[in-house]
Amino acid sequence: MIQDPIFWLCAIIAVIVTGISKGGFGGLAVFAVPLMALTVSPIQAAGIMLPILIVMDWVSLWAYRKSWSKKLLWIMLPGAVLGIAVGGLLAGYVDEKATRIVVGVIAIAFPVHAVSGAILGRNANHKPRRTFLWNKPLGAAAGFVAGFTSFIAHAGGPPFQAYAIPHKLDKRVYAGTAVVFFTIVNAVKVIPYAALGQFDATNLTTSALLIPLAPIGVFIGVWLLKRINQDLFYRIIYTLIFITGCKLLYDGLV
Repeated sequence: MIQDPIFWLCAIIAVIVTGISKGGFGGLAVFAVPLMALTVSPIQAAGIMLPILIVMDWVSLWAYRKSWSKKLLWIMLPGAVLGIAVGGLLAGYVDEKATRIVVGVIAIAFPVHAVSGAILGRNANHKPRRTFLWNKPLGAAAGFVAGFTSFIAHAGGPPFQAYAIPHKLDKRVYAGTAVVFFTIVNAVKVIPYAALGQFDATNLTTSALLIPLAPIGVFIGVWLLKRINQDLFYRIIYTLIFITGCKLLYDGLV
């Protein structure tokens, strides 16, 4: 077992915050690995988090079992599975800092573009362009990046959100689609993670001790989502993505 009390403090916070993210507030989950990596290696942190994420996925899946976009999933999931496969093949060669920088730039650029586009659109008295919506190659590319970065550091949220959020789905449909997407992504990741030896006795014991906290965070997220206005919901998501991007960029550069 890991004996460092600072690790356990960071891990408890990471699990609860990730549960809230799984409950509907996508963007928070990406903080888990960086937070736990303050005391253990990022690779070990990712290995510990995967079983916990899978439990959260199934709790969240029950909550959103009737609210998700089949069309969006069909566009993004094939690319995501390919991204996971590439991540597994390149696991020994991928520079983690470079991955954080790329994901951080995407996460920062997207809300800035969305907000500035909306402002310019209102000033010009016309709606922002939506020509990229349901663009299959773009969706597949976003899915690939989400699968790859999810494999490396459970940081697939920003690429998924960059493609999914502009569709302006109902908040429950958006949250449910994210839940189904990452339920499948995390299930696929089990195979390469096991092949890479991520499920050793230390990691699995640590995961087992933290798993009881998983449903608590999820239910907090679901409870909050039901009580927040949809426009406010998307503002919160944009803000979380921006903050997440800044954190990832900082981690990659410093």
